[in-house]
Amino acid sequence: MQVSKEQILHIANLARLNLKEDEVEEYLKNLDEILNFANIINNAPTEDLGITIGSNEEKNVFRKDEVKIFEDRDALLENAPSKENNMFKVPKII
Repeated sequence: MQVSKEQILHIANLARLNLKEDEVEEYLKNLDEILNFANIINNAPTEDLGITIGSNEEKNVFRKDEVKIFEDRDALLENAPSKENNMFKVPKII
């Protein structure tokens, strides 16, 4: 797909870009390369490919959700900026 100079200037106007003459040529070249690459991707054969959700078959490994007793509660609460009834006190959020 070819992009014309007028189309580049129109796109630049929509994007509020002030392009110089040499920049227009550079944008033409870059946009042409992008559109050619998109065309290659669009024409890639995908008929015999399976459905995937990622590039590999790795899955998330989750640990069991178990309650554990923390032995040194006082040491933990030493770092709390505010505490109440052996718990962290946080600002009320509504």
